Amino acid sequence: MEKKAYITEEEQKKCRRVADAFAELEDVDVVVVDVGRYGFVKLQYYTPPTGFENDFTFTDSMKLFDDLWEEWLHTQLIMMAKEMKIDDVDYDDIFKRLPEEKQNELGGRKQHFAELAGIENG
Repeated sequence: MEKKAYITEEEQKKCRRVADAFAELEDVDVVVVDVGRYGFVKLQYYTPPTGFENDFTFTDSMKLFDDLWEEWLHTQLIMMAKEMKIDDVDYDDIFKRLPEEKQNELGGRKQHFAELAGIENG
């Protein structure tokens, strides 16, 4: 029986670079795992003994990048909301409340991650 691959070798390499660029997300219970011919799986919210609550499979490096970027940005905004003592976490509202300098700094991080991942950020 022939084993089917769901991701190309090229996309697998690109996804590996994206996962490596966002490795710091492991600090907030997000792990990206290379599952070979199936692509990459984002595992999220680990609780023993049941394991991870969420899993998402990716075979496209740009979709993986966009997802991990949103995850990283939302994590930053949640931490800032706690510092600002905002209980209701609405990402857009928190972002708008930030000084323009901080908004630009967060936006610049997207370009930084794109460079680390070796992708074009459009």
